[in-house]
Amino acid sequence: MNRSAIHSLRCLFSLPLLTAMAAAQGTSSTPSITPIPYSSVSELNVLLSQLEQSAKGAQDDLTKLRIERWKTDSGTKRQTAGNVESIERNLQQALPQMIAELRNSPESLTSTFKVYRNLDALYDVFGSVVENAGAFGSKDEFQSLQNDMTALERSRRSFAERMETLAGSKETELTHLRTALQHAQAALETQPPKKIVVDDTQPPPKPAKKKAPAKTVPKPGSATAPPPPQPPQQSQQR
Repeated sequence: MNRSAIHSLRCLFSLPLLTAMAAAQGTSSTPSITPIPYSSVSELNVLLSQLEQSAKGAQDDLTKLRIERWKTDSGTKRQTAGNVESIERNLQQALPQMIAELRNSPESLTSTFKVYRNLDALYDVFGSVVENAGAFGSKDEFQSLQNDMTALERSRRSFAERMETLAGSKETELTHLRTALQHAQAALETQPPKKIVVDDTQPPPKPAKKKAPAKTVPKPGSATAPPPPQPPQQSQQR
């Protein structure tokens, strides 16, 4: 994969941030998420079907190996047998999970890169087994494994090309989002500020009058009750 594709992968990390920013602007110019093209899904299904067939063929050929009969030392036999077991585990467990994940997200760069990286690692280990089979095994063993290795290399190259195509597509999408965000920001800057209109034609409401507290009449005999009025005294006649 060239530098342009790697640069596209790095730029993709800013995609969620720009999407959130564009959504926050609340503008109708933000592009909607487009569905995955049928051609892309169809192309992926072909690649995955070919990969599954290649993986099955490789497993069948690996089980037919008779490493114990090879004319080499025991150390080389053990190392080759260990590589074969590692390849079989990968083809039976790890690779099917990655394929299922990619089928659920056909245009996911992360899932596509997982498959490509796994094929790259398989190709290196498988090459060591093929080399030893050519040096110490039978002609049929070598020819079968050589064909399997060619099929793996074909799948690895196909996924590398697809990953580069997806990276270019995501970079184009990122450019559109940046443009939409710039247009939204420019539109907000050109809009005049909102004015708040206050209607002062009506007089302000009068404050409510407070009621005077009611006077309380003290009961007779209480400490606070005033003394009863005294009758006037009559003057004494002389």
